[in-house]
Amino acid sequence: MDFAPSERTQALAERLTRFMREEIAPAEALYVAELSGSPDHRVWRQPAIMETLKAKAREARLWNLFLPDAEYGPGLSNADYAPLAEIMGHSFIAPEVFNCSAPDTGNMEVLHRYGTDEQRERWLKPLLAGDIRSAFCMTEPDVASSDATNMRATARIDGDHVVLNGRKWWTTGAGHPHCRFVIFMGLSNPEAEPHKRHAMVICPLDTPGVKIERMLPVFHHYDEPSGHGELSFTDVRVPVGNVILGPGRGFEIAQGRLGPGRIHHCMRAIGAAERALSLLCKRARSRKAFGKHLAELGGNPDIVANLRMAIDQARLLTLKTAWTLDTQGTKAALGLISQIKVVVPAVAQQAADAAIQIHGGAGLSDDFPLTQLFAYARVLRLADGPDEVHRSVIAKLEAKAQAHMESL
Repeated sequence: MDFAPSERTQALAERLTRFMREEIAPAEALYVAELSGSPDHRVWRQPAIMETLKAKAREARLWNLFLPDAEYGPGLSNADYAPLAEIMGHSFIAPEVFNCSAPDTGNMEVLHRYGTDEQRERWLKPLLAGDIRSAFCMTEPDVASSDATNMRATARIDGDHVVLNGRKWWTTGAGHPHCRFVIFMGLSNPEAEPHKRHAMVICPLDTPGVKIERMLPVFHHYDEPSGHGELSFTDVRVPVGNVILGPGRGFEIAQGRLGPGRIHHCMRAIGAAERALSLLCKRARSRKAFGKHLAELGGNPDIVANLRMAIDQARLLTLKTAWTLDTQGTKAALGLISQIKVVVPAVAQQAADAAIQIHGGAGLSDDFPLTQLFAYARVLRLADGPDEVHRSVIAKLEAKAQAHMESL
């Protein structure tokens, strides 16, 4: 088990770091300045600086780094991509710059792995080119969506069409002015066994019957220009050819999608934790109180040490998960995927919270990215399954492993 980055990954990491320093860091303030600040997604526009940065990233061949297929990108494994995702995690705008942002990455993986030639031609190619954005509709407001078998939205086959009905929310990316379609998950075979009832369906956002009811704020911010939408689907008819893989295959697709996606999320979160720790240390070295630098006061040295250890442990666990996924597949990595999903966001939240405390009142303002880092980490403890669900998976797998050991 070797976590040392390959020569190719090292070279890409050096180029990526240089691009982050020279192009992205100076552009972050301009990007924010170009946002409307409105809660109304209808007036949101893509900041021009983003398209400029994307063009530069394509030209630098730092594009689609996440997809393990040499036809569309560098063809990196999960373990090779992980350090690059961490580098991107230092900036909120970086993943989109390199066409490596969620939920597009997950949707591209689904279409690449399970889509038909027609689906790939119409939807995957423009996503890979960065010409459009997309969203994923799974969570529902009226049920406990931590148990996906509670889902009530339907995707019923009607001759040559599939008819979508239901309400979805926390549909990240739905407000983006370049969002052109969603992948909708709903019941297609309600009488089948629980994990064979659902279908995933490509639904263009401009299809009659699709309505963005509202954008949902997170800690009073709307995450412009992507946002998190609540969408209603009323007798929405799309061609049956828009069903991915087939009726009843939704959970199968979801399992294939979530492994790499959670590694991407966690490595970016580790990058965010590193940024928070860096800001904490810079502030602690530059400010004095009671005749000493903050870095020397009270328990602050312990806070820094504990964060350093926690971040390094989280990174190693995530790299082990990526290695296991690459070498043994999703089933073998299942417990590890749940472990990193619990551990990493908690560490990132801890780092952001400690950095806010060191900054005092300034940490609560928009002068520093700390409240945004905190919100990002806190959201991850719910996104892609809450902590409690993942702990349940970990406990069940551990009980099974212990029972096996006792039987030997």
